[in-house]
Amino acid sequence: MVRWTLLLLAVGCAGAASLTWWRAPTTGLWKASILAGEFGHLLIVLPVVIGAVAWGWGGGLRGVIVAVCAMAMAGLLRPVVQAMGIAETLPAKLGSAFGKVELARPAFSVGGLFAREADKVPVETRVAGGGLPMDFYRAAGRTTPAPCVVMIHGGGWDNGDRGQLPEVNHHLARLGYAVAAVSYRLAPATRWPGQAEDVRAAIAYLKANAAELGIDPARLVLMGRSAGGQIATAVTYGFPDTAVRGAVSFYGPHDQVFAWGFSREDDILNAVKLLRQYLGGSPEEAAEMYRTASGYLFVTKENAVPTLLVHGAMDPMVWHKQSERLQVKLDELDVPNALVSLPWATHACDFNPRGPSGQLSWYALEWFLAAVTK
Repeated sequence: MVRWTLLLLAVGCAGAASLTWWRAPTTGLWKASILAGEFGHLLIVLPVVIGAVAWGWGGGLRGVIVAVCAMAMAGLLRPVVQAMGIAETLPAKLGSAFGKVELARPAFSVGGLFAREADKVPVETRVAGGGLPMDFYRAAGRTTPAPCVVMIHGGGWDNGDRGQLPEVNHHLARLGYAVAAVSYRLAPATRWPGQAEDVRAAIAYLKANAAELGIDPARLVLMGRSAGGQIATAVTYGFPDTAVRGAVSFYGPHDQVFAWGFSREDDILNAVKLLRQYLGGSPEEAAEMYRTASGYLFVTKENAVPTLLVHGAMDPMVWHKQSERLQVKLDELDVPNALVSLPWATHACDFNPRGPSGQLSWYALEWFLAAVTK
């Protein structure tokens, strides 16, 4: 009985670890894939203990259990090993795209996996343009006006809020950047381009109050995750502003017509429903909405800015090809850009800022901001 229990536990560990190789087909398994990919260096203790107990217990299933545990360990360690490889080439990649920058830390370190959480900075809640709340993180240690990152949350356009994954906001503020985590009206009550209008109103507020906020109104960067990444590139390219020095998208969809073509009502997000309620129908029914919400479809050399893309290859919610296609188009237009592609990673891969994806994506973000706001 004990051996069979150990075997079941080993199979469970191996199943979770396999999510660093395969896309999760359900929301529950997607959450498990975040654990396996970004906390695997901690979870690896489970198959190690199970394998050790099985080896000491002996019996006919010992070899099978140990082999399954070894498979689990390989999957859980895959992100760390691959992150080491990416870290070796990432500085050269970012330097080629955006210019040379000196950062005080490596792109990835094993020690960083176990680092303690840093102190948080004070957060000021303000009422920005349109009456929507904004969380403002004042740049620490600045005696001159700071560049400002406009952070746009994700959530499928019908969910989420400005308090989403705030660790990076505190981190950037400690580095000397101001951060404005903005709100926007959600679908289906508000359809596109209402979200763009809200972000533009927030930008106008930041400019109008720059002196009080201690920011440089001519050095802004728009950044978003998932749905926020779509808004970031669509607003940046669609409403050119010389104050906006760059756009950052973490796992965002940049072509809604393309997204519609691969969406089903029974997929992990019911993407058909999300697109319909956000854009007002199908591409045939709301052609202009789909076009203006798709940075990929209207970006030109004249309206583009330097762009950083981060995306996990195992993302089941926003296909990695969304970022690939935008990168190719920006390359064709000779617009400075980089895609940090993470082979093991899923959607929301930066959930653990100290994990493999978190370290690499934050490093790329720091490089990008230093380069485009100097």
